[in-house]
Amino acid sequence: MSDASAVTAAVLDDLRQESEELDRLVAGLDAAHWSRPTPAEGWTVAHQIAHLHWTDEVALIAVTEPDAFAAEVEKALAHPETFVDEAAGELVALLSAEELLVRWREGRARLHEALGETPPGVKFPWYGPPMSVASMATARIMESWAHGQDIADALGVTRTPTARLRHVARIGVRARDYAYLVRGIKAPEEEFRVELHTPDGELIVFGAPDAPQRVTGPLVDFCLLVTQRAHRDDLAVRAVGPDADQWLDIAQAFAGPAGPGRAPRGGAE
Repeated sequence: MSDASAVTAAVLDDLRQESEELDRLVAGLDAAHWSRPTPAEGWTVAHQIAHLHWTDEVALIAVTEPDAFAAEVEKALAHPETFVDEAAGELVALLSAEELLVRWREGRARLHEALGETPPGVKFPWYGPPMSVASMATARIMESWAHGQDIADALGVTRTPTARLRHVARIGVRARDYAYLVRGIKAPEEEFRVELHTPDGELIVFGAPDAPQRVTGPLVDFCLLVTQRAHRDDLAVRAVGPDADQWLDIAQAFAGPAGPGRAPRGGAE
């Protein structure tokens, strides 16, 4: 196995583990818990799983039928602010919790198989920049973790951070310029230094060590920030330099329009 293939296989295995962890969280829920509101306005636990299932399905189209994916992009462009909510709402209205769980399991298995059969280096179309196998799998880890956080918050469950958060942090860093682009802001030309501490004290770094603009903090807090699952004021992520400080206000690890983010726990923004 080549180095690239080994890296891809490792990322796919992390995607499987992230999905299975979330599956264990929702598998035993009754109907009342599936209907419980999550921190995402208007979204229940069922909506969160419906969104993950829908995204797996459109990702499968991008991987296996890249030309057909253009139709999905057209749908998004026709309703850029609502197409995600509409897709999740349609599935929740159509399927029971049991059916939704089965569909999600089957869909993610099909996507995992398709990604595993695709050679490294192949690029797929997406709503943002084109994706390789590894980058698509990384994006699915990020989405699964982020929407899993919404579900955990709704259920009052505290999750233990895992090494898989490295993928979420990496995509958050790599999406820096995209966060500026979707807001019509010119991105800084120089890279930032990002230093993140894991719960066991390990340091994860991105960027040149002598970069004057810097971001530091706990790994899990940075992941909550770039997935917009918590407000910056509630996190221990710090910036040195005006450009890095601006980035922390707009950071997003996901494709599509800039999200509204979350209000600080102390009150509305």
